[in-house]
Amino acid sequence: MKSYQWMLLALLLALVVLPACGAATTTGGGGQPATEPEEAAAPTEAPAESIPPTEAAVPAEPAEEAAAPSEEGAAASLDKELSVFNWADYIDEQVIKDYEETYGVKIIYDTFASNEDLIAKLQAGATGYDVIFPSGQGVAQVIELGLVAKLDHNNIPNLKNIDPKFLDSPDDPGSQYCAPYQWGSTGIAYRKDVFGDTPPDSWAYIFDPEQAKKWQEAGGINVLNDQRELIGAALKYLGYSVNDMDEAHLQEAKEVILKAKPFFKSFNSEDYDESLLVPGEVVISHAWNGDAAQAASKTIDEASGESPWAYIIPKEGSVIYQDGICVTASSPRKATAEHFINHLLDAKNGAAITNYTYYASPNAAAREFILPEILNDPGIYPSQEVIDKLEYFKPLGEAIFLYDQIWTEIKSQ
Repeated sequence: MKSYQWMLLALLLALVVLPACGAATTTGGGGQPATEPEEAAAPTEAPAESIPPTEAAVPAEPAEEAAAPSEEGAAASLDKELSVFNWADYIDEQVIKDYEETYGVKIIYDTFASNEDLIAKLQAGATGYDVIFPSGQGVAQVIELGLVAKLDHNNIPNLKNIDPKFLDSPDDPGSQYCAPYQWGSTGIAYRKDVFGDTPPDSWAYIFDPEQAKKWQEAGGINVLNDQRELIGAALKYLGYSVNDMDEAHLQEAKEVILKAKPFFKSFNSEDYDESLLVPGEVVISHAWNGDAAQAASKTIDEASGESPWAYIIPKEGSVIYQDGICVTASSPRKATAEHFINHLLDAKNGAAITNYTYYASPNAAAREFILPEILNDPGIYPSQEVIDKLEYFKPLGEAIFLYDQIWTEIKSQ
């Protein structure tokens, strides 16, 4: 009895289960299509076999769409204004306009004439500036005086474009406070039509009183209104280092300058290229190489295709400098300032700046976009033999007070 009932129960269960199992399969007996419950269950989805496995696993388009909001978010987080304090004629204005148009940040731009002017203004309590461009030894000074903030390199990915040798200058080892901007040398700008086949290859042309008197009569001499530069040039003329701190040597340099000073037409480091060199108001000038190159580019004779202006580094040697881009310690817009610095370090922007200023760029990625005539100009990119005669300015420590005293005596007499 129990055996029969069990067999009967098993038969009934089989009859019930078989249709249910058929409903769960895509084929009926003999491999023929059965019902299509998948299509009925998901009529809006394509069959799984129609989607390549890689596309299904990594949807490319949604990933790209996800990246766009982060760009917008970055722009939205920027401040509406940024105040920039730079040397005159030391940036391509289009680079600034592009930043304003792209990111909606208004750049308030102001200029200074020397590192001393920059530092004096900051020390006097000027707190409105966000980004500053100290030159050479000025970089070390603003760091030492606590006038600039440490950079967050994570906010400046374009630092990867900079030639590594410029990321570790004596003024700012590791570029902790300032990003490299431009580099160059100090030397002598001169008119070829006046000096002919004998270029002024020595500081004697400026500091020897007899020579200085001669060039005063020929049209005039300008010297840079910069204490480290002018005192440094006199020290080089005497055979000393531009970083000499010996008081006796510095007094010698002061006397050299004072004896030649009556023959100087001007002390100008702000706009001497535009106001003195281009119009021919002087025939020789203590000069930064980029300014001399700019003056040459603006005075090319259409007929000959040449400029009367040329540049030379004196045989005694001179200064090599690296200018920086820094964020002031008082800036409330540090992230936006670093974003702007990153913009300037873009390869094409770095090249545009050099193509405008005629100063060498530390931006290795920019080289392919720099004008060939600039890259091949030994006054802008000097040979290694010449570079070996150049010195970086180094921090003076307590000796800065002696330099200040000597500079005051030079300017007041």
